[in-house]
Amino acid sequence: MIDTHAHLGDDAPEVLARARAAGVTRVIDVATTVAGARASLARAEQEDGVYACLGVHPHEAGDPGDLDELRELLAHPKAVAVGETGLDYYRDYAPHDAQAVLFDQQLALARELGKPVVIHTRAADDDTRERLLAHDGPVVLHCFSSPGLLDAALERSWYVSFAGNVTYKNAYDLRAAARRVPADKLLAETDSPYLAPQPVRGKRNEPAYVAHTYDFLAELHGEQIRAQIVANAEAVFGL
Repeated sequence: MIDTHAHLGDDAPEVLARARAAGVTRVIDVATTVAGARASLARAEQEDGVYACLGVHPHEAGDPGDLDELRELLAHPKAVAVGETGLDYYRDYAPHDAQAVLFDQQLALARELGKPVVIHTRAADDDTRERLLAHDGPVVLHCFSSPGLLDAALERSWYVSFAGNVTYKNAYDLRAAARRVPADKLLAETDSPYLAPQPVRGKRNEPAYVAHTYDFLAELHGEQIRAQIVANAEAVFGL
C-alpha cells in the first residue's frame, strides 16, 4: 500500500516502522511551508520508501517564504509533486487575493517542472475550479471533500484522493463521490496526523491506518481496487 499524503514529524522512524508492519511500503510526506519542505526532503533522504511533496499551504499565503528556494528543492529526485497548494476560504487565515497569487505561482511551478500538483481546497470550489481548468498538467484533489468539483474532475481526468473521513458513518456525499471516481483515477491517503479512519477515530492518525481506507474503497469497488490504487499512485507520482 501507498499513503499518498501524510504529514510526518520528528517521530517519523517509529511511525514508518508501524506503517511497514501494516503493509504500507511507501509514504509521500507533504510539506506546507518552505522550511517544512527542507525537513520533508531530509526525511525522504533518510528513510526508504519516503518521498516528498513540496509546497506552501494557502494558510501561509500572507508570508509564503522564498518560492525560488522551493523551486530548487523540487529539483531533488525524491520530490515527486508540488503542493499542497490551493485555496481555503473556510478558515480564512490568509487574504483571498494573496492565496490566489500563491496558488497561481505554484501551478506555474508545477507546469515548469512537469510535476503533478496536489490541491487543498475548502469552501472555494468555484475559484479552485476556474484555476484548475486553466492548468495543463496532472492534478490530485487531496483529501477529497468537495463534491462540487467532482464533475470537473471526471471530465478532466484529475486524480481524486480519499482520506479517512470517507469512512465516517455520515459521509454520504463522499461515499457517493468515491463510487463515481473511475478506478484508474482513485487514490488513498491518511492526511495524518488528521482524520483517522472510523475504526481508529479519535486516535492520532498515521500512515499505517491508510489500510482502513483501502479496505473501505475495496468494499465500494471490489478487491481489485487495492492494486489499482497502488498503480495509480505510481503513475501520477512517478514512483
